[in-house]
Amino acid sequence: MANLKEIRDRIKSVKNTRKITEAMRLVAAAKVRRAQEQVLRSRPFADRLARILENLQSRMGFEDAASPLMQQRNVETITLVAVTGDRGLCGGYNANIIKRTEQRFAELKGKGFDVKLLLIGTKAIGYFTRRDYPIQATFSGLEQVPTADEANTISTDLLAEFLAESTDRVELIFTKFINLVSCKPVVQTLLPLDPQDIADPEDEIFRLTTKDGLLTVEPGAGPANTEPKIPSDIVFEQTPEQLLNALLPLYLQNQMLRSLQESAASELASRMTAMNNASDNAKELAKSLTLDYNKARQAAITQEILEVAGGAAAVG
Repeated sequence: MANLKEIRDRIKSVKNTRKITEAMRLVAAAKVRRAQEQVLRSRPFADRLARILENLQSRMGFEDAASPLMQQRNVETITLVAVTGDRGLCGGYNANIIKRTEQRFAELKGKGFDVKLLLIGTKAIGYFTRRDYPIQATFSGLEQVPTADEANTISTDLLAEFLAESTDRVELIFTKFINLVSCKPVVQTLLPLDPQDIADPEDEIFRLTTKDGLLTVEPGAGPANTEPKIPSDIVFEQTPEQLLNALLPLYLQNQMLRSLQESAASELASRMTAMNNASDNAKELAKSLTLDYNKARQAAITQEILEVAGGAAAVG
């Protein structure tokens, strides 16, 4: 059995580690709140954009529009956009996205497509760079609470590649937030745009709540679109096609921002869970070490008593 000093040092080390993991859990919780506030702040723009697209949809069928962003063409080159984080200590969040990207890459390669990667996050960049995958572009150092400027930078790069016909399809691989302990990597076609999804009213936000004294993150339906509907008899100076070509890049940017926000919520929730589990494990380990310390201390005391008693008996 280890001596008393070694056990005391281990107990102290475990308790210090628990303080660190608990602090990291609380920091992640604070950032979830910031992410939630940013989602709510970005809603007025998204709601207004949805109303305009809804009006255009009623005037013209998006399926019949001649927009290059909705152009279906023969697919030869596909760009995979993988969204990971810049930091670790978040459970299997990064590893799951990397694994899903490798699977999708191999699947498309097996079908004869030319596949390129656009990587977001240091974890994905480091992994795929070391393995010599064909990388089109990389983005790192993003805010943990994604901003519209960051989404615009990424979507502009993708838009330029698609319009230049350097790629025929763009697929986004990101983490779909389900609940605090469950996040699922999903693959979503970003370009060309699907006319059926453009005016989709389905929306979610993420709320940080307290349940049974513990912090938890839950998805919930977003607030209803409060923007008034645009009158059907309103006259635009531009033609519907011109409006559509101007608004669809904004729609693409909004979709990218939503995906980044959802990935960020998933990463922060995963970090909260991982740090909570680490704190619980540290607490249990400290209890176990304290019990070992008490046993060792009692054994040492007993041994001293026996030695004293033995010495007294020998003298007597």
